[in-house]
Amino acid sequence: MAGHARVAAILGPTNTGKTHYAIDRMLGYRTGMIGLPLRLLAREVYDKIVAARGPSVVALVTGEERIVPPRAQYWVCTVEAMPEGMGCDFVGIDEIQLCADPERGHVFTDRLLRMRGLQETLFMGSDTMRGSIAALVPGVEFVRRERMSQLSYTGSKKISRLQPRTAIVGFSVENVYAIAELLRRQKGGAAVVMGALSPRTRNAQVDLYQNGEVDFLVATDAIGMGLNLDINHVAFSSLTKFDGRRMRPLMPNELAQIAGRAGRGMSHGTFGVTGEAGPLADEVAEAICNHRFTPLKKLNWRNADLRFGTVDALIASLEESPKDELLVKAREADDLQALKALSTIAEVQARASDPKSVQLLWDVCRIPDFRGISHAEHAGLLEVIYGHLHQRGAIPDDFLARQVNRIDRTDGDIDTLSKRLAYIRTWTYVAQRKAWVRDESHWREQTRAVEDRLSDALHERLTQRFVDRRTSVLLRRLKQKEALLAEVNDKGEVTVEGEFVGRLEGFRFRQDKDATGQEAKTLKTASLQALAPHFHLRADRFFNAPDSEMDFSEQGGLMWGDQAVGNLAAGDDPLKPRIVAFVDEEAGADVAAKVQRRLQHFIDRKIAALFEPLINLQKDETLNGLARGFAFRMVESMGILPRADVADDVKALDQDARGMLRKHGLRFGQFTVFMPLLLKPAPTRLRLVLWSLAKNLDVFPEAPPPGLVTVPNMAGTPAEHHMVSGYRAAGDRAIRIDMLERLADLLRAQDSRGGFEANPDMLSITGLTLEQFADLMGGLGYKAEKGEREKVRAVDAVVPEANAAVAVEQDAAIDGAVPVEDTPVMDAAQEGAPGADAAIAEASEAADVSDAAAAMPEDGVAPVADVSSDAVAETPVPTNSETEIDPGAAPDAALAGPETEEFYTFTWRGNRPDRQPRRDGGAGKGRRDGGKPQGDRPRGKGKPKGKGQPPRDAGTKTFQARPPKKEKPIDPDNPFAAALMGLKTKD
Repeated sequence: MAGHARVAAILGPTNTGKTHYAIDRMLGYRTGMIGLPLRLLAREVYDKIVAARGPSVVALVTGEERIVPPRAQYWVCTVEAMPEGMGCDFVGIDEIQLCADPERGHVFTDRLLRMRGLQETLFMGSDTMRGSIAALVPGVEFVRRERMSQLSYTGSKKISRLQPRTAIVGFSVENVYAIAELLRRQKGGAAVVMGALSPRTRNAQVDLYQNGEVDFLVATDAIGMGLNLDINHVAFSSLTKFDGRRMRPLMPNELAQIAGRAGRGMSHGTFGVTGEAGPLADEVAEAICNHRFTPLKKLNWRNADLRFGTVDALIASLEESPKDELLVKAREADDLQALKALSTIAEVQARASDPKSVQLLWDVCRIPDFRGISHAEHAGLLEVIYGHLHQRGAIPDDFLARQVNRIDRTDGDIDTLSKRLAYIRTWTYVAQRKAWVRDESHWREQTRAVEDRLSDALHERLTQRFVDRRTSVLLRRLKQKEALLAEVNDKGEVTVEGEFVGRLEGFRFRQDKDATGQEAKTLKTASLQALAPHFHLRADRFFNAPDSEMDFSEQGGLMWGDQAVGNLAAGDDPLKPRIVAFVDEEAGADVAAKVQRRLQHFIDRKIAALFEPLINLQKDETLNGLARGFAFRMVESMGILPRADVADDVKALDQDARGMLRKHGLRFGQFTVFMPLLLKPAPTRLRLVLWSLAKNLDVFPEAPPPGLVTVPNMAGTPAEHHMVSGYRAAGDRAIRIDMLERLADLLRAQDSRGGFEANPDMLSITGLTLEQFADLMGGLGYKAEKGEREKVRAVDAVVPEANAAVAVEQDAAIDGAVPVEDTPVMDAAQEGAPGADAAIAEASEAADVSDAAAAMPEDGVAPVADVSSDAVAETPVPTNSETEIDPGAAPDAALAGPETEEFYTFTWRGNRPDRQPRRDGGAGKGRRDGGKPQGDRPRGKGKPKGKGQPPRDAGTKTFQARPPKKEKPIDPDNPFAAALMGLKTKD
């Protein structure tokens, strides 16, 4: 080796192009040799170089294959088969980190220490070898190469949920076959790749995967050694392997070598676990993703300076220990075990009596144990071969013919064919050895032909067992661009070769349920050939369809007639959801874009039409300060806000701000701040969908049936679901919030301390029976006491004219009527007066319904009027004369007694468990948010009454310990101040 020869280590993770770089460097020289870890990889590299330079100058040397043209310049070998003393300009050793492998490491270490090119030597492998190479190879140059794509860990997944283009790695033949069988049933099939397969079988199986006939690959760790496949994800079915001696867990760097097969080139890859494999530890997964592993500190070594004087001397030289502390003695390999076993046989001892015979014995012992039956069985075969070679100088043709002919059969199952392949590999190896057979060319061709036939048969059995054959044929025709007869009728039914395969629903192809696995995929591919023009025609028709043909479901689906064409997804703004179009990928990007644009136009117009008041409120630039902030909250809550949640904000709004908000249809109710127009069925249905999207709910609440004032309050239904639907839960039912406000107006005029009964107006508003109304009132914070009394005949009641003015209609029919301005109850009598609205707006907040919330309890129960119990009319008691029998009347009727009726008396519950009683006997202040006082008006102290409310009895005296509350002065500049003062002082 010349003194200026370059020695370099090209180190880095997988998918860095190290092997490709070495091939380019080798082809830059006149001669070169590259050693590879696997026979499969050697064949792959050989094919690449032959394609570049032609077969006449490229040699392939492995244990079982030897192609050496007379003018060979470039040698592609397995590391064990690399010939020494060739004097090549270039030498490269791939996967140099295998120096630490317990079985083969000593071979790689020997090449690291002794194999050199005349002009350049490259060692390709992992970063973990950097320290060892630097210590053992003087003057080495290091070149770091980064991975061309990213590798990430995805955790554990079931096999049934693995993505296509996945390689599942097992570490035993039984495990590989079991996984492949499962994939055939669930996914339609899988290709199988194992190191024990011949290159021909392996290449045929890889073609199944690479050509897309199957989407899954089941392999052993053989794929970790440089095999470049189109893999997106690597899944480990086990994290332990049998290394020939014992079961042991795989090291992180070994896992990384296999996981690195995912994401070749510039495509990112992922890895994870499946089956019975447990999740990887966080530190292991992070090390694999970042390519950081513990450096290799000990390399396996075996003495290469062998002494062939005697068998014992040979064994002693093989068992010598290394002198360098970086090297560790390799464990006893199969060849050494075979040598020791044969050395105990007397006949072998007699034959191995000279150095030449000892060297021949060693060459025979190095025949790999392809069969893997047992060491004794393997040693017996080696004894026979050594006897023939030593006695005759070559293996007899008749003996070899009997061995080969016995194997040359293609019947049997996968296991039988695999065993025959292992047997023929032994004789293929023997035929490749120089001078071991008399007619080398004949026996090399013969053993190669038998191996090829067995390989083809094994590939066929693997395909029959793990791939649906009919599917494979159809896929092959598709790959060859053969036209399949496929039709689509006017009902969307798709047929291929006259057989029904599915139907077209919207812009998605629905596979026939009878087709499963790979067959289903193949039929779908064939069907999509016929569907391509139909997708474009249907997309054009859909784009020009009117909005009346489209709708959205209560679960966020988007429908075109009776066919689902997309769904809604949460966007950055609740009022601007995203569109997910249901379009098959095969339909093309143009079809998908057209469908998505049309659906976006539909939903944007739908939101603009149904939420017009809310959008106008959002766009109103005249709003500022607190009014703008309140408007933002209204838009955020989609037009409905519980009064208790914004009590402080409402109180902080002045009348000008409220007036500006009312112009947008905003109503400040007793229990809720809302927009009446948004309570109609259509906006409610849309609001539930948009709200559910914003909350990321899996199941959306359904909209209540249109026209119902109350709906059942189902157990477990969250209160916010009712609120978004436009209802408020109270007892066993939930009442629509606009009707609740009308009910609150009626309740405000009642004596809630002394007790009152439900009048027909209350029952009419709610549409409930008396018992149901009592439960509703209980949910609103009232106590209902049931009683019984004599039923009296109805009489015409005279309604005072003043009281009639209080019954102002407010949004009577929310489903169709135009909403009425939410006039404060106190000022309802002056609605007809000119300038009344202005007077109300400038009046004190004590006159607005909104201020009733100052005394409102936590759950939003309406405050009650402070009317003395003395003002309650007494029920007349019938006299004895009423029970006497009139002349001519039937005695039985009199004996039956008077007819009775049930009634309820409603009083405000002052002793609720979440309230603290006051020392003066009244209810405590309303509390919310952890006991914070909500208002400073004691319970039982209601709002001022509107016009028509009878004044408190002048003769009734009341006493109070605190001084009277100071009246809020009235603005003297207010033109309606005098009128308002008159209302307050009117007797």
